[in-house]
Amino acid sequence: MATLKDVAQLAGVGLGTASRVVSGKGAVSPKTLARVRKAIEELDFQPSHAARSLMSGNSQMVGVYIPFLSGTFYTPILQLVYAELRAAGLNMVVGFGTGSVDERQQAVEGIDFLNQRGCDGVLVMTNALKAEDIAALGPRKSRMVLLNHSLPGMEERCFTVDHHLGGRMAARALLDKKHKKIAVITGPNHAPDNVERIDGFMQELREAGINTDKLWVTESNFAPEGGWDSAKALLDSGHEFTAVFCANDEMAVGALSYFQQAGVDVPGKVSVLGYDDTHSADFTAPRLSSVHMPWTEMTLNGLNCLLNRCYDMNRPYTHEYAVSVTERASLAKAKKPD
Repeated sequence: MATLKDVAQLAGVGLGTASRVVSGKGAVSPKTLARVRKAIEELDFQPSHAARSLMSGNSQMVGVYIPFLSGTFYTPILQLVYAELRAAGLNMVVGFGTGSVDERQQAVEGIDFLNQRGCDGVLVMTNALKAEDIAALGPRKSRMVLLNHSLPGMEERCFTVDHHLGGRMAARALLDKKHKKIAVITGPNHAPDNVERIDGFMQELREAGINTDKLWVTESNFAPEGGWDSAKALLDSGHEFTAVFCANDEMAVGALSYFQQAGVDVPGKVSVLGYDDTHSADFTAPRLSSVHMPWTEMTLNGLNCLLNRCYDMNRPYTHEYAVSVTERASLAKAKKPD
């Protein structure tokens, strides 16, 4: 395999000159440029990742941190980022939470792992970080972009979706179907994005005259087994309900599965509404209605911002994205009492 030294020898130039041609940085005369390019073509020279890194002064790697590597939510996001980076000639390194420490400390350690690997910048998807965690990064904080989180002083580098609006739209979707007896399966109450969506949901119900204190509400874990266990607890409670709002699709999938096992007709007797509108919502039985949160748009805009900072690109980005509700077969009008 040809090396940069071989290219320089064939072209009759110094190694530094050949490097400037390959990297595109630095002045080279037209005649010299032509000779080096001809040598590159004759030798079929392909610079290695290490060589490109040395010539460009960066690693050509972007780090991505996610809280955990499981379920159906993060996989499409990682696939999206990877495809965008590869199209730009870059590589991806993934870090995720691990160990027994709390979520915030896991994020700090995960970001440190990515920085130690020489990543030029880091895309971080967690809302566990505090302002002091970012400040502790020193100069490297300028090459970090946060997804699904917002911190004071970092507004330009924070990309998030409007969870309060998402919660309100979830409630409105159920109210428009005449549901008043609603059960709610929330995510972890320490998660800010869960708090926002549930606050929005409850506010919309209260403004419609619903006494939210009388709703059946339980906290779960954003996982399918949490939805399954919560649906079982709901049926065991004897509480009367016509609809269930789950604070994410994975719990909704678990709830749907338990209702099917228990012989509860969805949507004939009970409607189920999820949140996120992940890929799996299209393939449940019945197909899951869900609040469509613009995760793809948020991720792409955040990535564009990071690439601009790391590689002087000029990619467009925005902080505004639309929220909607995708209605499928799991949502129907409330049935009148027999």
